[in-house]
Amino acid sequence: MPSVKAALSKPFAKFIAKRINKWASKPVETQQKVFKDLITKAKHTAFGKDHDFSTIITHQDFKSKVPIRDYEELKPYVERIVAGEENILWKGKPIYFAKTSGTTSGAKYIPITKESMPTHVEAARNAILMYIHETGNSKFVNGKMIFLQGSPILEEQNGIKLGRLSGIVAHYVPKYLQKNRMPSLETNCIEDWETKVETIVDETINEDMSIISGIPSWVQMYFEKLIERKNKKVGDIFKNFNLFIFGGVNYEPYRAKFENLIGRKVDSIELYPASEGFFAFQDKQKEKGMLLQLNSGIFYEFVKADDFFKENPERITIAEVELGVNYVMIISTTAGLWAYNIGDTIEFTSLKPYRVIVSGRIKHFISAFGEHVIGKEVEQALKEAIENTTISVNEFTVAPQINPDEGLPYHEWLIEFENEPENEQDFIKNLEQSLQLQNSYYFDLIEGKVLQPLKITKIKKDGFQMYMKSIGKLGGQNKIPRLSNDRKIADALLKQNLTK
Repeated sequence: MPSVKAALSKPFAKFIAKRINKWASKPVETQQKVFKDLITKAKHTAFGKDHDFSTIITHQDFKSKVPIRDYEELKPYVERIVAGEENILWKGKPIYFAKTSGTTSGAKYIPITKESMPTHVEAARNAILMYIHETGNSKFVNGKMIFLQGSPILEEQNGIKLGRLSGIVAHYVPKYLQKNRMPSLETNCIEDWETKVETIVDETINEDMSIISGIPSWVQMYFEKLIERKNKKVGDIFKNFNLFIFGGVNYEPYRAKFENLIGRKVDSIELYPASEGFFAFQDKQKEKGMLLQLNSGIFYEFVKADDFFKENPERITIAEVELGVNYVMIISTTAGLWAYNIGDTIEFTSLKPYRVIVSGRIKHFISAFGEHVIGKEVEQALKEAIENTTISVNEFTVAPQINPDEGLPYHEWLIEFENEPENEQDFIKNLEQSLQLQNSYYFDLIEGKVLQPLKITKIKKDGFQMYMKSIGKLGGQNKIPRLSNDRKIADALLKQNLTK
């Protein structure tokens, strides 16, 4: 007998799908409305006055009055809010600050307002409802659900609560899901990640888990501990586990490993949440990319990644984007972020409706020799190199080796294998070939004998976890960059004797 909850979810999913299709089919009008609302509502804020919002009517006006900013450049306004001032970036005060650890800025305080908070919650809910609507599968709503996340304990500063985004969102789980949700609040509050994962295993190992959600690298750690305890595949421990929800990193490098840990294929939904906004979610199982949230109080602008560091790069709207171009995504939101560079690069996989993939970070690339290799390219190369083989990879990162002991410079791939290649030279050849086909600059540098082909350095089992622990970033929403233009991570892995 289907439960009432499962039965009711289907008509609700149909209703939500209709609403989403309505705005998705009118993308330009939807974004124009969002733009107008944002400017109107923020006219009388300190930022609105400083940037003549009262005279802004068109996107052209906006571009001429509001330059692109990153967190450092927005910081003077944020500091005024932290100090207790009102009506600075958005009317009133934020209800939260999502605290993130910035690489260059120290702690970042990203405002979340009364208007922006519901969009985070709705997008996550809608992702599941669109899945139910498409597949008809709603049985999982009866089982237990887990989200591996940060602590929900919040601090307070001048009347504004602050914590990790995943900890803030934990306070908004709908009542009808509370009974099904795991782990317990007490366990979620454990700060030490290894202790927390062990306790989550204790709590969940004998439950009927149907949805598991989190960043793949940390879910992998949970799966491995489950298998260690029960000596069974995850799919045998949780017979009704049918849906994996993830975000934060590309799942492809993990997919083969996960299917092996689970023992079977399970459906997955990709999300694109960030402290600054919930930007996209996978709305179709068989379509590439995630549906860009055009109706969530976020106005998007895009700059071609290749042009981003030029003096006045062109900023375009959704109406002008093209397929397959690498863009830096710029956002203005109901949380009071204006022409804000979140640092991500995206590509459009579809324009009807607008779907995107995250291709990397504008600061995470290798261009030590002008090759401009990006995250998506190294992930694609690895995916192709392990396809139809027994090779599986737990984690990896790529760095330039500019001053090798001998020979030409090269790209060093630091890889933690689960199953190593039988023939390492073939594996390197396949990686190299894929990368050269994707990136003509890299190809030219190899051909022109400026670079030699890539080399692999093997990392010990759990080496990346040990490195993350050593810098205080084990667990939660922290992740290893796929590549860097310097050797900070590579040298730390070598220095800590984490190589094989």
